[in-house]
Amino acid sequence: MDSMTDRRPRLSMLRTYTPADLLTLANASCGTISVFLCLDFLAGESTASLWPSFLLPLGALAFDVADGYVARLTPQRKSMMGGDLDSLADVVSFGMAPAVLAYTLGARGIWDVLCLTYFVCCGISRLARFNATAAQLTDDGTGKVRYFEGAPIPTSVVLVGLLALLYGYGLTGPALWPGVVRVAGGAFHPLTLLFVASGSLMISTVRVPKP
Repeated sequence: MDSMTDRRPRLSMLRTYTPADLLTLANASCGTISVFLCLDFLAGESTASLWPSFLLPLGALAFDVADGYVARLTPQRKSMMGGDLDSLADVVSFGMAPAVLAYTLGARGIWDVLCLTYFVCCGISRLARFNATAAQLTDDGTGKVRYFEGAPIPTSVVLVGLLALLYGYGLTGPALWPGVVRVAGGAFHPLTLLFVASGSLMISTVRVPKP
């Protein structure tokens, strides 16, 4: 039987959340709801448009920027898990959500799925590398990371913007721009090559100045 000293209050982890952590969770919530809306749309259980699914990743980006700002304003409340929490939230909002949006809009062939999976895996790898190397890239004087190695995963909002544009012009579903080709008997939408390019930039060694 555990001793009294080993016992912790129930839900004690909630007490460790900082204001920045709550903003990070808001980021993750935006991405999660975007995915759920896409699933409802695919299941035919929603008559609403997909527009909220495009707007939510933008909301996630706003929360992602805000959590860093708030963390710098409250250095006395250092988060125990802020870095890891931020990365996990970014995977959902800027990795899974854009990929699911592309799938929802018609990129559903086997080669499309492989390309979208590659994109998500690159995003995960990019964030894992950042967590592993952040200490080496941090300026001792300012305490801030000097630069990003590889494109930051939030840059995927550019792809979300493109998908929103295609949706607005009705260039989705069977008419998904810029068309479809057959590769080894499977459907392939060249649009997903943009996701491959985005993912490849994330895992590249290109140095991106940190604002």
